[in-house]
Amino acid sequence: MTTSTPPLREAARAIVLDDDDRVLLLRYDENGGFWATPGGSLEDADQGDHAAAVLREMGEELGVLQEAIELGDQLAERSKEHLVGGREVRQVEKYFLARVPAAAIDPARASQPDNIREHRWWTLAELSATTETVYPIGLAGLVTGVLEHGAPVRPVVLDG
Repeated sequence: MTTSTPPLREAARAIVLDDDDRVLLLRYDENGGFWATPGGSLEDADQGDHAAAVLREMGEELGVLQEAIELGDQLAERSKEHLVGGREVRQVEKYFLARVPAAAIDPARASQPDNIREHRWWTLAELSATTETVYPIGLAGLVTGVLEHGAPVRPVVLDG
């Protein structure tokens, strides 16, 4: 019996914090509904540059102008097999810290809102206490660690 490995899909995501250290999450309805960080797959124009992909995705999904984004270090990565457009892929995501003033988010400027139902700024207390599904798993702990100790020396490997 042979099993094939799903094709690799590289992605870049932003852990977006505002001036009050609130976390920006996007709500999607599929798979029972969930919240997730902004981001998406790398495109040819990104030429393998995950940081460039994060900046592009934030503009496309949230209407943020690049000059409003203070992009920081890669904080984490995650690998997960799931369906994208009905096709099984092995998605490898790199998560970057991004500081953005809340007022810089302008969904009216978004060019590719990708089925986003809403965006919301979450306090760490709200994020830690929610019973809603939030991806990546462990986001509240990761953000708490970054705020208390700074970016990790090596990216943290996240579960599911």
